[in-house]
Amino acid sequence: MPEIILPEVELNIYTPKKPVEVKVLENRVVTRESSPNFVRHITFDVSGTELVNKVRVGQSVGVLPPGEDERGRPHKLRLYSVASPSAGEEGKPHLISTTVKRTIEEIDNKLYLGVASNYLADLQPGDKVKLTGPSGRRFLLPENKHDFNYIFFATGTGIAPFRGMIMELFEEDFKNDCLLVFGCPYRTDLLYSDYFEELDRDHSNFSYLTAISREARRKDGGKIYVQTKLIDEKERFDALLDKPNTLIYICGLKGMEEGIYRELYTQGYHDYLEFRKDLPEDLSEVDSKTFRRAVKPSERLFEEVY
Repeated sequence: MPEIILPEVELNIYTPKKPVEVKVLENRVVTRESSPNFVRHITFDVSGTELVNKVRVGQSVGVLPPGEDERGRPHKLRLYSVASPSAGEEGKPHLISTTVKRTIEEIDNKLYLGVASNYLADLQPGDKVKLTGPSGRRFLLPENKHDFNYIFFATGTGIAPFRGMIMELFEEDFKNDCLLVFGCPYRTDLLYSDYFEELDRDHSNFSYLTAISREARRKDGGKIYVQTKLIDEKERFDALLDKPNTLIYICGLKGMEEGIYRELYTQGYHDYLEFRKDLPEDLSEVDSKTFRRAVKPSERLFEEVY
């Protein structure tokens, strides 16, 4: 396998105590019209700041919502993954984008609105927002990114870094293979699907698979999740997983990684994992806690869950 050379990055150029104020350039919905969820693509104009040419896709920027919590303390920083290529949105290094889901939940019979997500979702072009960052040094494409094949697993807004990564690869005439698996409950929750579907049509080395859990069922009657694609599309995955220069990236809700790890282990793809202790061949009797303690990503697997 080629050596994985991760880029050197600058971290925390701006901090919560010394943030930078930037303008919102764009704020648009990226879910389908009939979706019950509200997910937005937001682009910041960081012209004249130290963030220009300093933010890599795979990193995050922090948002400081105005106001105070119920205890009178300033609202906490929230991190959001960069959804634009390292060269910037539309190739403009002063434009950085992210993907934000408006959080609306009912807790104890009361409506709860996520402070940062709703603040961002309400912003209009021209509004100003305080940012920190960048943060993150490992969930990045290698400097020698064209030496590898990629399998990306995403759920929800975990698609954000993969949008930017895939754009970056194919804007640079990527020749190796790339497979994206995106999981969501309903087809109305597919994010950036027009872009990925077009890329799938136009490039034989890019595949876009969706795992929609609450609509169609698998042949055995079970739900479709990102990890079940490793079974149902086994030949397609084997063609990539067998190659010594394939890397896996996972991003989304915490817990999704375990199903992927279990399936990689069961299918014998142990090179993507490291083991703290031995596990039996049959994992059916291994509980979640035991399994999580036993495995972790190898250098060929990158994980960002929240």
